[in-house]
Amino acid sequence: MLEISSGKVVRVFASPSLVQLALALAREFGSDNRQLRNYVSSLNEDEQISLVALTWIGRESFEADEAADAMHTARQEMTLPTDGYLARIPNLADYLEDGMEALGIGVADAEDHLRD
Repeated sequence: MLEISSGKVVRVFASPSLVQLALALAREFGSDNRQLRNYVSSLNEDEQISLVALTWIGRESFEADEAADAMHTARQEMTLPTDGYLARIPNLADYLEDGMEALGIGVADAEDHLRD
């Protein structure tokens, strides 16, 4: 389905390193911060597309069972650098978390594995 590990998604918002604290930074300073942008730009294209699709599922532009359609649309509509696109989305952290939950990806479990 999504071509990004739950661990990498969680790093966007819940990890202890500077880059991995992006969600906390997004929540505190908004989604347009350098650490988040650097992290997203370091992901490969499939992972970036998955992150966009997950965001769209989280904001309910697509349902969880439409993940393949969200991926296809994200790939077709990719025109801006993904880090810049995501940086312009208010509530990005909430959308990512909601998208993970909609897909049945345990946010807390993924966070626990990052700390192991």
